[in-house]
Amino acid sequence: MTLCAELAHKMSASDEPRRVHFQSPEYLVERLDAIADLFDKDRTDLLVEAIREYIEDTADSKTFQELVAAQYYDNQIEFETVKQLVGAETAQRLRLLKADLEGEPLDLTAPDDVDIYSGDATTVATDDADER
Repeated sequence: MTLCAELAHKMSASDEPRRVHFQSPEYLVERLDAIADLFDKDRTDLLVEAIREYIEDTADSKTFQELVAAQYYDNQIEFETVKQLVGAETAQRLRLLKADLEGEPLDLTAPDDVDIYSGDATTVATDDADER
């Protein structure tokens, strides 16, 4: 499932809108209002759409995903935050990799009943077309 679909899935009719207050340069508000009038939309709808698109674009960025992974591996952010930032599927992959990285190396001894070096060596003949 893509991040966009995941976000749409998370947004349901039961989600309560949250009032957010921020200051913006006046010229941006004027331009936003002009665009809202042009499309016969509400300013808030345009702002929410712009924020959603920004978040989707940012979350798809390789640089952003690398930053999230690095901070998660360094225990700077929690798994639930990672899930919100990059989606459940990518977050689960990061969690598995982190567990693997934190695990102790396997102490495996070579099998006694197999000699991997026994027998004749196999050679492969190549012609000049195979060499690149």
